[in-house]
Amino acid sequence: MTYRQIKWLILLIPTFSVGLWENARHSFLLPYISMSAGNWLSAILVFLVTLYFLNILFSRLERMQQELQRERSEKAVLEERGKIAKELHDGIAQSLFFLSVQVNKLDNDSVHHRKQLNKLKKTLQHIHDDTRSAIQNLRSNPSESDITWTKSLNTFFNDMEGQHDLKIHRNWQLTDEDFTSKDKVELFACVKEAIINVIKHAKSREVWVESELKPHGWVCRVIDKGIGFDINNVTHGFGLKILKDRAASMDWKLTLKSERGLTELVIEKEDMS
Repeated sequence: MTYRQIKWLILLIPTFSVGLWENARHSFLLPYISMSAGNWLSAILVFLVTLYFLNILFSRLERMQQELQRERSEKAVLEERGKIAKELHDGIAQSLFFLSVQVNKLDNDSVHHRKQLNKLKKTLQHIHDDTRSAIQNLRSNPSESDITWTKSLNTFFNDMEGQHDLKIHRNWQLTDEDFTSKDKVELFACVKEAIINVIKHAKSREVWVESELKPHGWVCRVIDKGIGFDINNVTHGFGLKILKDRAASMDWKLTLKSERGLTELVIEKEDMS
């Protein structure tokens, strides 16, 4: 049923209800029902019929509005993904390509430090491949993919374990249906940034990633048992700033506790609707 049809039904149902009742009353019931009682019955009948049918129609309208809002939200996410993909391609990917060309020239011109140069070349190639993969993933429509968001997250965890001396303990209880499209984009970025920060700074070989559903939302935790840091005296915390900005933009609560031997990052979403 279309939006236009629902609007017409909302207008016509009360009108036809009154018409049918008045026709039946004057044709068959007039000898049995007084004029005053008939008027009261008309009001009651129209009210009950209208309440029943319009409640169904209004419920359909609400579902249509929710679907429209969801489609708009997904479209906004796709547009943002496309914008990010373009920026990655025009900026980082091209810069990495030109840098790899320069490294290759240096390798051809130099006979020293060949081992270090080979490592640098492999690192650049790996970063370049990751960047191009990220661009491709951003350009693809996630709803058309056979790979769920949760599987993508586990794939990232597996990649990090394979590339670094790291064990990621997982207790992930949330499903794809527990997130909106924008939730998925932002939470994946937050978890990724948290894991990379552990690799860069924590000097820990283990990290715990947990999530669970709450009565009015969900919570996600990233925990490591590394060297910790003073959260009030961060001089190189650009990654932490990104996390805080992302959480603030989504109205999520971000809590960070850190001391030597334990760092815990907690992201909470509370749906007050």
